[in-house]
Amino acid sequence: MSKIYVIHENAEWTEHLVKRLEELDLPYEDWHLDSGTVDLTKEPPEGIFFSRMSASAHTRGHRFAPELASAVLSWLEQHGRIVINGSKVLDLEVSKVRQYLELEKFGIQTPRTIAAVGKDRILEAAEEFAGKKFITKHNRAGKGLGVQLFQSVQALEDYVESDQFEEPVDGITLLQDYIESPESYITRCEFIGGKFFYAVRVDTSEGFELCPADACSVDDLFCPAGEENTKPAKFQIVENFKESIIEKYEQLLRANGIKVAGIEFIKDKDGHIYTYDINTNTNYNSEAEAAGGKYGMLELAGYLGRELEELKQKDKATL
Repeated sequence: MSKIYVIHENAEWTEHLVKRLEELDLPYEDWHLDSGTVDLTKEPPEGIFFSRMSASAHTRGHRFAPELASAVLSWLEQHGRIVINGSKVLDLEVSKVRQYLELEKFGIQTPRTIAAVGKDRILEAAEEFAGKKFITKHNRAGKGLGVQLFQSVQALEDYVESDQFEEPVDGITLLQDYIESPESYITRCEFIGGKFFYAVRVDTSEGFELCPADACSVDDLFCPAGEENTKPAKFQIVENFKESIIEKYEQLLRANGIKVAGIEFIKDKDGHIYTYDINTNTNYNSEAEAAGGKYGMLELAGYLGRELEELKQKDKATL
């Protein structure tokens, strides 16, 4: 019997979806890809395959989970299975460089960014930001990996030469303009089925001094494991959210086959929007949802259920 397969490497981030699948009485199977094998001589089972693989898997001891997931997703796609957030999406998830290039392709402004490999090259790149505040972050990121704010090139040099320097898992460090929000908040736009679902305003006044690209800080705050410690006011679903950027986001999602994602942006003092993260392993804040009356995991489970039903109908038609 066809079912929904959830591909991931972190049970804490998946249990909320599983509860919703069970609530809707949908058949599912959990594929935890921290390790495993792929028999290329066999056909995969029938069903709907949803990937929740994360760029930060290596921080949980699952260094090669994204690579294994890439092999599994390619295998599924080769056999014509329906894969939601497939191999192309995973390529974007694990590389902010590719995210920014794709965003710019669709006319979506990103903070000026330079990618560098090697300590000497990082310091050379920093000269381009001389006299301005700038941040560093990891290319394969999440959880605030490598996010640091610098007031000067000398401060960066001191950091790079210290024991505190974090070596990126893929070797690529990003240097980026520091965009300041006068109201100290960022906005995260959630998409399910490739369509806008809701936007969340996230207060950064207590912990986003490294904004604009605190993808990890946002990830941590959206992480289900930390929800009970989050003040309700920190996350607020925006009523009647309207920004023209949503249309461009949806165009990008369609072009890349991205069905589920959270996209984050910040506004500077002049009202210019800078988009700095596409998170295809998105989570939702329970307190904000309870206050706003919208539930991401329930909507996601329903979407997966509709995809499964459509598959079943197609299978019946071919019998």
